[in-house]
Amino acid sequence: GSVMADEKFQLLHPEGKQAPRIDREKYDLMRATLLQLIPQDAEGVPLAPLSDRVIEALTPEQIASIGKIGWHTMAVKLDMEARGEIERVPGATPQRLRRKS
Repeated sequence: GSVMADEKFQLLHPEGKQAPRIDREKYDLMRATLLQLIPQDAEGVPLAPLSDRVIEALTPEQIASIGKIGWHTMAVKLDMEARGEIERVPGATPQRLRRKS
């Protein structure tokens, strides 16, 4: 059937807290972008500049359609952690992320 343009996607939270629902298109775009930016190597990538890297990876049109990039980066990052797609590098301070193989 046809997908509604404003279809919502329920995010998960790694600690089981209530997570927001966001537009499915925004989720898919943010998730794909984060998967590109977060490596599988043991070092991972620092969380701090991640939203800046997301902005660099997206077109101006995509940025405008998503809205608050920093907020969406954190929300989708937590969802991907909850789903076991990414993990925090143990013992790394400040926080670093890597993809789970």
